[in-house]
This record gives sequence, structure tokens and C-alpha cells, in this order.
Amino acid sequence: VLFELLLGIVIGPAVLGWAQVDSFVTGLSTLGLGFLFFVAGYEIDTSRIRGTPFNRAATSWLVSVALGLVVAGVMVVSGFVLSELLIGLALTTTAIGTLLPMMQDRNLLGTRFGDLLASAGAVGEFGPVVAVTIFLGASSPTTEALLLIVFVLAALGLAAFMRRPPSPRVVEVMRRHMDTSSQLPVRVVMLLIAAMIVVAVGLGLDMLLGAFAAGMLGRLLFPPSQSHALAAKLNSIGYGFLIPVFFVVSGMGLDVEALTSSWTVAARVPLFLGLFLIVRGTPALLVYRGLPHRSRAALAILQCTALPLLVVITEIGLETGHMKPENAAALVGAGMLSVLVLPLWGFAVLGDGAERSGSSSVVDGRGERPTPSGLPLTE
Repeated sequence: VLFELLLGIVIGPAVLGWAQVDSFVTGLSTLGLGFLFFVAGYEIDTSRIRGTPFNRAATSWLVSVALGLVVAGVMVVSGFVLSELLIGLALTTTAIGTLLPMMQDRNLLGTRFGDLLASAGAVGEFGPVVAVTIFLGASSPTTEALLLIVFVLAALGLAAFMRRPPSPRVVEVMRRHMDTSSQLPVRVVMLLIAAMIVVAVGLGLDMLLGAFAAGMLGRLLFPPSQSHALAAKLNSIGYGFLIPVFFVVSGMGLDVEALTSSWTVAARVPLFLGLFLIVRGTPALLVYRGLPHRSRAALAILQCTALPLLVVITEIGLETGHMKPENAAALVGAGMLSVLVLPLWGFAVLGDGAERSGSSSVVDGRGERPTPSGLPLTE
């Protein structure tokens, strides 16, 4: 991801000027961002993160929101930033779409730690999107909230329908066309993504909500034997083409001139990175007290990784005039730095062994011994 961002900076207007952002490139970038959220939703196994992992993730994120708004409020009073809400939400994001491939490469998906990090990332990505939709949407917050409820109810109804045992004939048709030139399962999923995005946008909501919901629904659409094979094909489309376009175009749009205009502006990058660790990481140290120290520290560090939503939030801030260009550039720069530094640091802190796998020797924070899934026996 960092290489793609740097490539965008080099070939973009800031350095070589080889590439420009036009309507076609913007369209591809938007598809890439939507696919990034789709893959994040597709990779999250709701059956594993519900219960204790989700409850702790939600608690940690709400504490981060409160802390972020306080920090942003102080910055507004000092004249450092313009919008308390934009900055406060920017400090609470987690780039789960960026972390999931790293977790998969390290065989962390399906472990207790992986479930906790996936849950924290899902809330840290989905929560800010919902908040942005409600409070920064085109309509009033009440109207946006009602439209969001309608969308969620529609998605839940579709999920209930998809949970029904599929017809053996449909399963066989999908299996037979999985590796043929028709690629029918892939086309069905692409149709689902387009449909959910159209519904979300039609309701006046952010298209990222539709893409994320499509990912979670897409996982229910096929039996496990087919969903795993389909995941490889979707990853090829996403990580092989569309998602890199989004990050390259994001790098092309980075205001390097604003960052290099003075040392005081450049100093905002490490400042915002430090605020990520304080606002997003500190609550995790309190909420996940039942984890071993290394696992808890690694979780706090990793969930501070941020970038895709920072690009979205800064674009909103610049379009509405509620964010200074130097702060927008510094936030994206801090997000780039977080993608480079924090995963390396967090996974190094995590290490290997029982703390990584979440074995049954670890005792839950309430004194209960968890099962291999990471949930206490009483749950």
C-alpha cells in the first residue's frame, strides 16, 4: 500500500507530472475504494466476532470517539483545526481492509487474536462511515439516521433470506461454472456489489456502506466450499487491479506542496500519528485487560493503522471548507506513515506462541477460561 501511494506521488502532479486525475481515473479509484470495503466485509466472519469480541470492540471505539472529540475540541479552540467532528472521527478509524491481508499472510485469521483484531477493525471502519453518513450527509441527521435504519433493515432481511439452505441445483450450477469462462459466481457477486451500492446511494447514504454490506452478504451467498474458492478470485480482482488504483490515485492527490511549505506543517504528520496512538490505541489497553500484555499492546498498536477513511474524510473536509489543506495533507501523510510503521511494530510486539494463537491457557479478563474461539465457556 505504501509503495502504491509513493508511486502515485511520484507520477502525479507533485513530482513528475506523468499522470493526471480525470473523470475516468476518478471512477476507477472509486471502484477500488468500494472493492476495498467489499473485501473487508467479505473476509469478516460474523459468527466468530459476535459476542465478546464485538462488544469489546464497540466499547473501545466509543471511548475513542469521546476521547477524539475532546482532543479535537481543544484543537478547534486553539485554532489549529476547523472542525471538531471531522478531526475527531479521523482519529478513530482503523484500516481493516489494509490489515486483513497482513493477518492472512501471518495465519492470524481464525485465531483468538485475529478475531479480536478483525472485530476492532470492522467497528473502527464501519463506525466512522456511519457517523460520517449521519452527521455529514446531505440531509439532516434525523433523516440520515432514518434512511440508515431502512438500509440496515433491508440488508438484514436479505441476510435472513441468504441464510436459508440453498437449492442443490443452484449450488451445482455455481460449482460447475466456478472455473469456466462464464465465471458465474464472480458475476453474481459483482451484481450484488453494484446493487447494494445503488441502494445505499439511492437512499442518500455513503456508497461505502453498500460495499461493506455487500461483502458481508456475499459471504452468506455461497456454501463454505465455494466461498473460499471465490475469495481467491475476488482478491485477484481487488488486490490485483482495482484497490491499487485507489491507493495510487490517493497518492497523486496528496498535497505535497502543503506538507513541504514549512517545517511547522511537516511536523503535523508525526503529531497526528501520535494522536492516532493516543485516541485509538489507549482505549484498547483498558478494554482488553484480560489479554496477555504483548497481545494487548499489539492490538492497541495495530488498530491505530489508518488510511482509506482518512482520504474520504479529508476529501469531505476540503469540499465543504471545514478542513485546512495543510491538515488534510498531514492526516493523509500520517495515515501513510501508520501503514508503514504500525503493522511492523505491532506484529513484532505480538511475536509467536500462545499469545499469538490465543490458546486455552489464556484466562479471560473475568477469570473465565476461553474456548479456542476466544470466547468464555459461559458464552
